[in-house]
Amino acid sequence: MTARTRASATAARAILKLSVSSASLSAAILFAGTAFAQDVNAGTKVPDPAASSSTAANPNEAPGAAQRRADNAALTGDVTPAQNEATAQAVSGAVQDAGGTPEDAAIVVTGFRRSLENAVAEKKSRDQVVESISAEDIGKLPDASIAESIARLPGLTSQRVNGRSNSISIRGFSPDFSTTLLNGREQTSTGDNRAVEYDQYPAEVINQVLVYKTANASLIGQGLSGTVDLRTIRPIEYGKRVISVGGRGTYADIGKLNAGSKDKGYRVTGTFNNQPVDIIGGSKSYVTSTNLKRLGLQGTVEWKPVPEFTATLDGFYSDFNDDQIKRGIELPLGFGAATTIPSVTTVTNGLVTNGSFRGVEGVVRNDSFERKAKLYSFGYNGRYEGDDGWNAQIDLSLSRTTRDETVLETYSGTGYGQGVGAQDTIGFTSGSTGTAFSPTLNYSDPGLIRLTDPLGWGGANVQAGYYNDRHIVDDLKQYRVEIERELESPISSVKFGLNYTDRNKSLTPNEALVQLANGALEQTLPTQYQLKPTNLAYLGLGPILSYDPTALLDAGVYRLSSNNNNLDVVAKGYSIQERIMTSYLQANIKQSIGSAELTGNAGVQGVFTNQKSSGNVVANGGLIPVTRGAEYIDILPSVNLALRFPSDIVIRAAAARQMQRPRLDDMRVALAYGYDAAQGILTGTGGNPYLRPIRSNSYDVTVEKYFGNRGYLAVQGFYKQLKSFVYTIANPGFDYAGYPLPSNAPGAVPTIGTATVPINGVGGNIYGVELAGTLPIGEIVSALDGFGLTGGGSYTKTEIVPTPGGRAEDIPGYSRWVANGTAYFEKWGFSARGSLRYRSTFVGELSGFGANLVRRRAAGEMIIDGQLGYDISTGMLKGVSLYVQGQNLTNEPFTTINGTNTNEIIDYQKYGRRFLAGATFKF
Repeated sequence: MTARTRASATAARAILKLSVSSASLSAAILFAGTAFAQDVNAGTKVPDPAASSSTAANPNEAPGAAQRRADNAALTGDVTPAQNEATAQAVSGAVQDAGGTPEDAAIVVTGFRRSLENAVAEKKSRDQVVESISAEDIGKLPDASIAESIARLPGLTSQRVNGRSNSISIRGFSPDFSTTLLNGREQTSTGDNRAVEYDQYPAEVINQVLVYKTANASLIGQGLSGTVDLRTIRPIEYGKRVISVGGRGTYADIGKLNAGSKDKGYRVTGTFNNQPVDIIGGSKSYVTSTNLKRLGLQGTVEWKPVPEFTATLDGFYSDFNDDQIKRGIELPLGFGAATTIPSVTTVTNGLVTNGSFRGVEGVVRNDSFERKAKLYSFGYNGRYEGDDGWNAQIDLSLSRTTRDETVLETYSGTGYGQGVGAQDTIGFTSGSTGTAFSPTLNYSDPGLIRLTDPLGWGGANVQAGYYNDRHIVDDLKQYRVEIERELESPISSVKFGLNYTDRNKSLTPNEALVQLANGALEQTLPTQYQLKPTNLAYLGLGPILSYDPTALLDAGVYRLSSNNNNLDVVAKGYSIQERIMTSYLQANIKQSIGSAELTGNAGVQGVFTNQKSSGNVVANGGLIPVTRGAEYIDILPSVNLALRFPSDIVIRAAAARQMQRPRLDDMRVALAYGYDAAQGILTGTGGNPYLRPIRSNSYDVTVEKYFGNRGYLAVQGFYKQLKSFVYTIANPGFDYAGYPLPSNAPGAVPTIGTATVPINGVGGNIYGVELAGTLPIGEIVSALDGFGLTGGGSYTKTEIVPTPGGRAEDIPGYSRWVANGTAYFEKWGFSARGSLRYRSTFVGELSGFGANLVRRRAAGEMIIDGQLGYDISTGMLKGVSLYVQGQNLTNEPFTTINGTNTNEIIDYQKYGRRFLAGATFKF
């Protein structure tokens, strides 16, 4: 049992952070203080927030965790991030008391280099395999986006959505296979499933990110591929007073592509701390403009009435608006009534790369997409740490997300119904960047292009567009208690805990046909709503008729005709309920073996699950509300061992039984269906309320060589044997008799169609190796002091068979190769760094019709970013930091393809380069 010394002062401190953003200009304000804190020495760097958020008031960190990590670091004469900060503060203060400047204190490493050192210390002192990011300074992560920062870690990558990273894949698995915590607590999601969308979390309110790659019995809410823990500052442990004010602006060089769009934005943040032969089948080409607005609030209050007890109350609020306007042309070519002109076609490797279509009836689209999401998260932690070796904690938390996602599609063309209006003859050329066209019609002529249902998609009903409003509510409550007893070697402590999770997630659809007022079949766009034509010259299509569809709806040009009477719409709704009781027992290990020391933990979780799915099912032409579900138990043992040598080598081994719960929409009880015009049949997708989790036997081995806390090199291998998996299987003989026909289905459509549902089955294997490291080059070559490298690469091989009876193939999110690296220079107040992220081809998720997700093969991509900065440490401007950033400097496109043929382009999206400039003032 380890004896501790404690400060006797009573403390109460609070922190409040504010973040407001629109598009991409940013400003930050931070206030930090404490009732009894000493003044910060002039020029002294504030403590790294990692030192205050690593273990404090985090329910996954037992009260004795900080001491165990300090003991692990002491084996090689090193320190933890918290100890490193205390040393830096003391040295800097002593030098200045003697009349020197902060720069004279050579031991004080600041900025990005200190962030890397603390990340190295975090990885080294842990018993699990982890990766981490530490803030450079209070409220400042190394990247503008938190998802981009996380994606730079070894074995991790991200998928871009509308040009920004908002989801994370770990070790070849999709985001659905990992979980995200906020201060150790599970969070609800603004998406349809469990995966957190990181747009909700402003980087300015996050001070450390810890990624667990191996399991731990006391880690609640862990994922199969990994667990991401976002951590905010803890004011008592921070212990310094600081005020920081800053601003950042951004400019996108792709310009204003849509009428009324902007190429600039702003961001404001604030913190208060008181402590066969293939031919193109069709084209949907759009120009998309996005306006993002986000308000983020994060606050923490800590109270320490006696040295043994600390109470922490924290909250987080995010209000996120994502408004988009999409304008383009939908061309039904090979999949429509248009015919090719045989004499002008060119075939290359089975693909018609050049040709011409006659009889084309294009549909001009002006669509709006509005997404409004609010996230609330609150937590209370009461922690007792006794001098007699007994520790205990209680943790209560609530996370709630509400999301409204409204898609308004509107159509216009040359006439109402197929074969009525003017038809086009269009030439095309297909290549590696998609397909370019040469039309003969002027699609921006308001006399030619009219508001209507150009192809008769509404059948008997005029459908000049479609309206889809999806309302999602996600509630999660957690209650946790834990008790720990510290012992002597070889078992340094034992802890036991209980956690109860209550989660409810529901989706309520609201859909309608968009029709013209007074039942008109077609209408000329009123002059007052005509906007500057959107130019699709980059595709050869030229300008198109442009307007604001929401303005037309508000003005009464359009009206909504509810489609909620159709059972296929009502059946899309669902409500999922999970009640989970987790008990765990864990022993922490510490034992000398010769000159080395063995540390780690071994334990087991017992997870008791009760899941229910409620919704409406179709029977005899009507809807019947039902509730179905299942109960099951999982026993999850785990062990993490680390053999630490005096030579600064650490060898780790880990084994665990892990599980990942199914996607929430896969558990819905209802069946959503529609008419597939290309196949001429009814098709549907449904859920399975009896689904069990995906389970894995997981093994990790790593060898790490450290250079103090300045750097390291590591080889990390992992193997996951998936004992079960969730397959999606199609039933080609599903009988839709008794199901009402969708509005766009012809009356003679057969009742026999296909229905796709998820089922449990045998999984497969996925394994890989990761290389990672941080190298301060100046430690090797003194002439290059200030230069360094950090990054990693991974190779992953999958043998998972996602289709029963099929062959092994890529699962969503899987990239065989992932690499990232950053080269940096930091000295004399000047800093510069360039970063690269690469991932090979993968299966990604994109938004399809009515905001429903579709999966497509994405091409590999390489993203390059850069940053320059300068910190002023003397004179009137002392405390001012200036910086400029460039993102996506090579304007890398996001491309999806059909199968493996790189010339069969489905999506080819370019987002442009983004440049940011800003300053902070800290005092």
